[in-house]
Amino acid sequence: MTVYFHEEDLPADVLAPGPVAVDTETMGLVTHRDRLCLLQISDGRGDEHLVRFAKGSKFDAPNLKAVLADPSRIKLYHFARFDLAAIHFYLGVMAAPVFCTKIASKMTRTYTDRHGLKNLVSELLGEDLSKQQQSSDWGAPVLSDAQREYAASDVRYLHRLRDILIPRLEREGRLELAQACYEFLPARALLDIAGWIDKDIFSHE
Repeated sequence: MTVYFHEEDLPADVLAPGPVAVDTETMGLVTHRDRLCLLQISDGRGDEHLVRFAKGSKFDAPNLKAVLADPSRIKLYHFARFDLAAIHFYLGVMAAPVFCTKIASKMTRTYTDRHGLKNLVSELLGEDLSKQQQSSDWGAPVLSDAQREYAASDVRYLHRLRDILIPRLEREGRLELAQACYEFLPARALLDIAGWIDKDIFSHE
């Protein structure tokens, strides 16, 4: 298992075919204000790739964009709504089709209100995931080893979680409904970018 660090783009042909796990690190939670600093990606075969974007980046990353925009590759996320918005706003591509482990967790683990990635990794995989670097300066000119390891761990487990959550969705008869949610997520991300992040456009009010 190796964590590879790249500046501004992903090298060509470093990922095997098939689904890729994706995550982002930004300066905060407001997409328009808080720039994309890092994108993590893994093909699930043991290595993670971190692509860092410097302050003032033009986000001209053709290799990375080609992978993210590839309609034949499923992208695995934990809370895809946020990552899709950040990727679309800064990189200009919609990184779909989607599988979101947070949505799958909420639709299957209805016996708990704990749906964070750390909770899923602990219960379903029996491993401990450190969140110590979650709130750190991702725009720093140099990322620490601890930051790099934290970022890599956010995509390290998503393939294995998906393999567990899909049978649970099937068992509970919710797989098709979950898929419908995933298919709506790109539109949900675009609504967030357009200003409806805190508004439920489906409500009567």
